[in-house]
Amino acid sequence: MSNGINNNGKSGNLLWKLLRKHVSAVQMAGFSLASLVGLVIVLLALQFYIDIKPVFASDDSFMRQDYLVLTKTVSSIGSLLGSNAEFSDAELDELSRQPWVRKVGRFTTPQYRIYGSLTFGNRALRTYLFYESVPDEFIDELPADWGFDPVHGKVPVIVSRDYLALYNFGFAATRNMPRVSEGMIGMIPVQLTLSGNGRSETVEGRIVGFSNRLNTIIVPEEFMQWSNERFGAGERRQPSRLIVEVSRPGDKAITEYVAAHGYEIAGDKADSGKASYLLRLMTGVIVAVGTIISLLAFFVLLLSISLLMQKNSRKLQDLLMLGYTPAAVSAPYVKMVVAANAAVLVAACVAMLVCRSLYLPVVSSLGVAGGSVAVSIIVAIVIIGAITAGSVYAIRRRVATLWHN
Repeated sequence: MSNGINNNGKSGNLLWKLLRKHVSAVQMAGFSLASLVGLVIVLLALQFYIDIKPVFASDDSFMRQDYLVLTKTVSSIGSLLGSNAEFSDAELDELSRQPWVRKVGRFTTPQYRIYGSLTFGNRALRTYLFYESVPDEFIDELPADWGFDPVHGKVPVIVSRDYLALYNFGFAATRNMPRVSEGMIGMIPVQLTLSGNGRSETVEGRIVGFSNRLNTIIVPEEFMQWSNERFGAGERRQPSRLIVEVSRPGDKAITEYVAAHGYEIAGDKADSGKASYLLRLMTGVIVAVGTIISLLAFFVLLLSISLLMQKNSRKLQDLLMLGYTPAAVSAPYVKMVVAANAAVLVAACVAMLVCRSLYLPVVSSLGVAGGSVAVSIIVAIVIIGAITAGSVYAIRRRVATLWHN
């Protein structure tokens, strides 16, 4: 034979018959089983996280705790003595330097009196109001028409969804007032009478959105700055409330820092953040375990192929001397590896889908529809592709070494 040997089907079958003598079915089964277990663990953990991701990402979810609202602890003695409840610049700088802090935003308060009225047909709701402003990046649902232009005059307002629920099921029910939906409330006129600095002026407002993150009434920072300059004393005040975006919700360092500095976290966000952090940590640990098993399976495969080729080294050298190319000689082993990995890929995807069908009804009962399986399947293809590529490279390198020798 010569280097021009035709690598047709008959030649390939002949090579396989010559080389398959030392193929261990037990070793291949062991690799396939280990690889299958590792890949299923990785895919199942990843898909479970994708399916419950809305629980983490949704702004009205109890798991969404990337933001904390901080205040200083107010004691009865401190309030009588007039202790400072505002954050100083030094305290803000120290907080910003913490490793778990991404961004810090200030709540800006008005320096004047506000009297508001909402008109429901021939009925009206009038009361003194209080609103705040925060940087736009901390608002969870920013409306398209957010902002303020003194020439235009209309003030967009964002209200906590809790406030709407309190009105509908508390105040409206006892005062025989109409109940309103989120869509209807945007059509209700809001009049804001601002008084201070020897001036009084009424501006028109409109409720343009609702927030689950901020339990307050929010107006644009441009309006707050304009109104404070016009109706306030014009003095710069330190914030008494801060909104902090954290990188590690539930981190023990957060609670330790807050307690050491006499701060408070609004609501139960600290406990919810711990639950979110633990779930993400558990998902990461499971994925890591599956990845380690997959890597061990890969090394088992390499070891098996290496031993197999070592046993057939004499035959491989004879075939190379007869004129078979290294690619032709390595082809039976490559086909064997590709077939085994393809079977593992299909079996792992099927097993993942079966397991997903078992837990998905429980997840759906929490109001989560589940995510797409496309990402998990792509990850499976990438993992098996990497294992296959590494195995093929090792096989061809081994054959090339025999060829050069």
